[in-house]
Amino acid sequence: MLIETDLLPPLTSMHKPIDTSPEAFGFLEDSNHLIGSPDALREQMVREGYLFLPGYLNRAEVFEARQAMADRLAAEGLLDSAYPTIECKAHPKANISFREDLAKDNPKLKKVIYGERVMGFFDLLLGGPARHFDFTWVRAVAPGNGTPPHMDVVYMGRGTKQLYTAWIPFGDVPLTTGGLLVLERSHRHDRLNHGYGSKDVDTFCENKVGTGYTGMGGGGNITKNGWLSKDPVKLRRNLGGRWLSANYRAGDLLVFSVFTVHTSLDNHSDTIRLSTDTRYQLASEPIDERWIGDEPIAHGPAGKRGKIC
Repeated sequence: MLIETDLLPPLTSMHKPIDTSPEAFGFLEDSNHLIGSPDALREQMVREGYLFLPGYLNRAEVFEARQAMADRLAAEGLLDSAYPTIECKAHPKANISFREDLAKDNPKLKKVIYGERVMGFFDLLLGGPARHFDFTWVRAVAPGNGTPPHMDVVYMGRGTKQLYTAWIPFGDVPLTTGGLLVLERSHRHDRLNHGYGSKDVDTFCENKVGTGYTGMGGGGNITKNGWLSKDPVKLRRNLGGRWLSANYRAGDLLVFSVFTVHTSLDNHSDTIRLSTDTRYQLASEPIDERWIGDEPIAHGPAGKRGKIC
C-alpha cells in the first residue's frame, strides 16, 4: 500500500527522521482473510515474513490486562496522577522501557498472550500443538524511548529456527506513540541470515575477552546487546525494502519470523506504550533452554557459551 507523505506526522526511530515517502515506508498488510487457510497463512509468512491480524484479539480482555499493568506503574509513581491510570499518562520523570516484572502474577495478561485465542492461532499456523516460551517480554516504553533494529534469532536461536514472535499492543498505539516497524521482506536476505542471523548474544570469544565474560554481546561474536544497527535509516538504505508499520489498536496481533528485522518508532506521545513480545513454536521441536522453566536463565551467566574465534 502506498501512502501520501503529507498525511503522516513526522516520525523518528533512534532519534533519526524516518523517510515516509512511498518508496521507503508503508503499512502492514491485513492477513485476517487468510485465517481459514493454514496453507495460505504459511505461504504469506514465507513470502512477507509477518502476519498482521487487526482486531483478532478480544479488545476488552486486552484493556483488562492494560489496567492491571497500569495500576502497578501508578503504584510506583510512574504515571501522572491527574489522569485515569488506564490512560498511562507518563510522569515527567518516568524513564522506563523493559519491564518483565509486569508479567509476574498477572493472570489477565497471561490470558491474552497465552490463552486459547493466541495458542489456537499458532496451532493452526504451525500445523500441530504449539507451545510458548515461559519467559514473557513486557515493554513499558516511556516517551522518547525506542528499540534499535535487530533480529530475534540472535537472542533465542538455540532451539528450532521455526520460531515466531507475537507482538501485541496493550492499548491503541498510533504511529506517534512508538509502535513496531518491520523491514519489508528482510527475512529473505541470505547474506544477513548467514552472517548476523547466525550469531548468539550469549556466545563469546574466550580468546578475546577471557573465560569470565558475563555480558550480553560485545564479546567478539556480536556487537554489544546484539543490535544489528543503531541507525534504522541507513540500515534500510543498505538492505532495501520499506519500513512497515500501522496505527495499531488494542486487539491487534502481529506475528513475524525471528529472522525478520524490526525496530520501533520513537515515542513522541505523553503516554507509556504497553506491549508484549512473546515466542511460539511447535511443542515437538527443540527449544532454547534460556527461556523455559519457572525461573528462566535468560541472558544470565548460566546461558553463556565460550568459543575460540
